[in-house]
Amino acid sequence: MRIAIAVAAAIAGLSASPALAQDEHAAHAAQSAQTSAPAARNANLPPDNDAAKDQLAKSPRHGEWVDIKMASGAPINSYVIYPERSSKAPVVIVVHDIGGMSDWIRGIGDQLAKEGFIAVVPDLLSGKGPNGGGTSSLGDRDQVGQAIRTLTPDELKSRLDVIMAYGKTLPSSNGKTGTVGFCWGGGTVFGYALNQPSVDATASYYGPMPTEPSAYEKAKTPILGLYGGNDQRVNANIPVAETELKKRGVSYAPNIFDGAGHGFLRNQSGQDGANYKAVQQAWPKTLEFFKRNLDARGNTSQSSKT
Repeated sequence: MRIAIAVAAAIAGLSASPALAQDEHAAHAAQSAQTSAPAARNANLPPDNDAAKDQLAKSPRHGEWVDIKMASGAPINSYVIYPERSSKAPVVIVVHDIGGMSDWIRGIGDQLAKEGFIAVVPDLLSGKGPNGGGTSSLGDRDQVGQAIRTLTPDELKSRLDVIMAYGKTLPSSNGKTGTVGFCWGGGTVFGYALNQPSVDATASYYGPMPTEPSAYEKAKTPILGLYGGNDQRVNANIPVAETELKKRGVSYAPNIFDGAGHGFLRNQSGQDGANYKAVQQAWPKTLEFFKRNLDARGNTSQSSKT
């Protein structure tokens, strides 16, 4: 059931700031050859592209579709997954890659809910398709990619502000908000963190970073960076981010995983096993980072031990 939620009052509490930097890469990198798949699905790690649909079908957690209202235009169609816990939980906004909304990105949200977070997975292409539709209305991947590149930095920030405000209105929210994104989404959440001080923690998976020092002037949010060693296109700008964020006293922890390629979390069987090894290291770091910055109860479940 789709639920229309008004969040204007909550939006007013968010700090105004300049538009976030846009991921400028022309297309998502081609998936690496499927060469060394893990022998069995590790339930304590997020699903890859092939395992996501099954995880969603078998998940014991409550997930629902909601329409998050904008001040004008089409609402943002989002999938919200709730953890099974007795105390209030932090919200993590999960931002898709250049392929748009998918079972895989919803599966990442479900894995976060397993760890105690409320996951809000928005289709940021809502309203960009025919008849006001989103990703599913756009047809093939090329059309999705073309549409996603029409989202301006200002528009992305406005959408993410509304989604954050929605999360803060949830009765089961503890008021803390994190963001995580992948590829295009990794660049999007990185830029958003530089411009929205109300974000409490950001994890950017192989997302491009701004190259101009002025983009970092208002940065306050701690950022965890997770990168494949064979992704120099993205990694080349890590030193810029390190230098500029250090100047401003902002925590930035880049992690480069040897041999892994771009998109390693979605394509876990690529790069002769290096992608899967990267996931084994990156996911526990992500959970520890979010639990430290967002969750006062300090939950450390068995899932964080892989």
